[in-house]
Amino acid sequence: MPQQAITVELEGLDAEHVEQVCFAAGAVSVVLTDCRDDAILEPAPGEVRLWPSTRLQALYTEPLSAAAVAQLAADIGCAPSRLALSEIADRVWEREWLRDFQPMRFGERLWICPSHANVEKSNAVIVRLDPGLAFGTGTHPTTRLCLEYLDARSASDARAVRDTSLVIDYGCGSGVLAIGALRLGAQRAIAYDIDPQALTATRDNALANDVAQSLTIASDAPEPPLAAELLLANVLSGPLCELAPRLASLLAPGGELVLAGLLEEQAAEVIAAYRPWLTLHRWRSLDGWVCLAGTRKPQGENA
Repeated sequence: MPQQAITVELEGLDAEHVEQVCFAAGAVSVVLTDCRDDAILEPAPGEVRLWPSTRLQALYTEPLSAAAVAQLAADIGCAPSRLALSEIADRVWEREWLRDFQPMRFGERLWICPSHANVEKSNAVIVRLDPGLAFGTGTHPTTRLCLEYLDARSASDARAVRDTSLVIDYGCGSGVLAIGALRLGAQRAIAYDIDPQALTATRDNALANDVAQSLTIASDAPEPPLAAELLLANVLSGPLCELAPRLASLLAPGGELVLAGLLEEQAAEVIAAYRPWLTLHRWRSLDGWVCLAGTRKPQGENA
């Protein structure tokens, strides 16, 4: 049976209020979407952060009369002309959102593949991952850069990832970086995040990829000495600078540090923050974002 949708671009309207009004008028679901493809990174625990330009769409199983739409607009606090009405064919909505999410390749071998699709490549190393609420599916440039680094590291030396006994994914989101490292052959990984939702997503994704037995999921920040051979942190430039002493202390001498989540113009500040422990270099850039990488010097040797 066709459903009726009412769409409004919020533009100053309170999202929570509009949502409550729509549900009170009989909506069966409310969806918030980005109008301009603006990225949202690192919300605080429990925070629901909206895009600068947000669209709200409410679905109704029964058509609303003109009077009901006028009342809805009045309750929202906007002109009726701001409410766009349309009919939507009934679909299996719990699968519909996956339709446009297809397998993505990162480098030569590493793939992110949703559960409904397959990759027919003999050398493919596949991470099964469906889009979710936790950040990190490979669609954002910062995640892509980190995944490409993992693939390049593996391709440059067949032993590089396989002989890595410990990888730390600091600010793991969906856990995709830790899981990718394990799928490429790392022996053990720690995935840490302050967001409980991220830890739940990481646990589910680890089970889906048969690496749960090799992955420690932590809500408490890793403490030295851990002597990680590889540490990846895809967060933001401010936290990366603040975390410099801690992240450096978690690396073994000769351990690699990979930092993402920062813009090109923020790279110099982050590089300077880590200079007492290691020399970071710009590994690769994409769409204005940059990935930094470096190796911790042996103890007693200046970086």
